[in-house]
Amino acid sequence: MNNETILTDDAFLVSETDEKGIITFANDRFCEIAGYTLEELMGKPHNIVRHKDMPKAAFKDLWTTVKKGEVWTGYVKNATKEGGYYWVYATVFPFESCNGNPGYLSCRRKASQQEIDKATALYKTLD
Repeated sequence: MNNETILTDDAFLVSETDEKGIITFANDRFCEIAGYTLEELMGKPHNIVRHKDMPKAAFKDLWTTVKKGEVWTGYVKNATKEGGYYWVYATVFPFESCNGNPGYLSCRRKASQQEIDKATALYKTLD
């Protein structure tokens, strides 16, 4: 059974977290695709949408990169609340929120099938 949600070409998913990865903001589109209300996401670890197929090495690389103050980009398979999944091309970067607190901003767009196929093949080689 394929429970994949395919993003529209104009979909733009945005979320913000604090330094520890706790969600402090999510736009409507992110909530809609992930299947959560904003209230359900606020204050939760961002890994609430982590899919079991994603290798730990990908997130280790993400955190190592952004904690150095650098921008991370990559393909991510996320889980929905209802047990489905969706693929995105994510850009995550460190930023300072309007209240002066450090955190991370993640902007995501649709990944093409070719990009998904490459990422899937790569991720099968990682732990």
